[in-house]
Amino acid sequence: MIRLDAVTKRFGATVAVDEASLCVDRGEVVALLGPSGCGKTTLLRLVAGYERPDGGTVDVGGRVVAAPGSFVSPDRRRVGMVFQDYALFPHLTVAENVGFGLPRRERSTRVPKLLSLTRLDDLGRRYPHELSGGQQQRVALARALAPAPELVLLDEPWSNVDPHLREMLRAEVTEIIRPLGVTVVLVTHDREEAFSLADRIALMRDGKVVQEGTSEELYFAPASRWAAEFVGAANVLTGRVVSGVVETPIGAFAANGSSSAATAEVLIRPELLELELDPDGDAEVVAREFRGHDVFYRVRVNGLEVVSQRPSTEVVPLGARVSVRLHDGRVPVLH
Repeated sequence: MIRLDAVTKRFGATVAVDEASLCVDRGEVVALLGPSGCGKTTLLRLVAGYERPDGGTVDVGGRVVAAPGSFVSPDRRRVGMVFQDYALFPHLTVAENVGFGLPRRERSTRVPKLLSLTRLDDLGRRYPHELSGGQQQRVALARALAPAPELVLLDEPWSNVDPHLREMLRAEVTEIIRPLGVTVVLVTHDREEAFSLADRIALMRDGKVVQEGTSEELYFAPASRWAAEFVGAANVLTGRVVSGVVETPIGAFAANGSSSAATAEVLIRPELLELELDPDGDAEVVAREFRGHDVFYRVRVNGLEVVSQRPSTEVVPLGARVSVRLHDGRVPVLH
């Protein structure tokens, strides 16, 4: 559905997107994940046609829409977009907002169907200021879906709402969009959001797509230390490599991956470190952060501080002596 090949976009001396390449299959939900300022929204706007690339090609639906010497305007790309602030027309009713981009002859039949799809049947005559944040978002989504696009782009649509409402809105949008089979690209800096919604994630940094894959692939097999630490809490330990075994301050274990160097960095996720109360243990709990469903422990062992994430049903007191054990799991070597 989307093919980006070495796409570059500059704003003056700033390179917002730097030879980024990405493919998105039809019907796929892909999240562009990365820190603020990494080029996510600019890349989305290049796909939509709101920005012209300075280099590379953009292909949407099997058609080249931007390349050196050619450019297709946004209204001819059959792309729906939901903006971060929803961008609803304040002087138009809900029904008028939804039908704004439709030919007049289609509005009487198409708009009621979209209002029903987005559960706005009784709100068609209201104005945006009379709606809740969640209702406004559904209006923006209905308007984006009105022309029956093959592709819908979501630009951080939940960034301005509280965490509880954000979770509800994510579920609503997923429930509406998934059955339609449209392709969706979501921009977010929230890894939980990307993990829960996307079939696949494109991780961005400094204008480049640095890794693509499923949530599990990014979490358990990150391409770099930066990627490992961005997508989740991480213990990165330097160990000595001996016959395929990495020896670290918390023990020796076989690592998935290979390294020809004498030393290697390995990634151990906090949930893989188990704690066992042990008066003779060589580790001590130096900090404890209760988070409800789980607890983060900071543990000092052999002069090194590591983080362990355990269920809140496992109570380990602050200051306790413990033994640290690595649970069976994937322990990749970072390159």
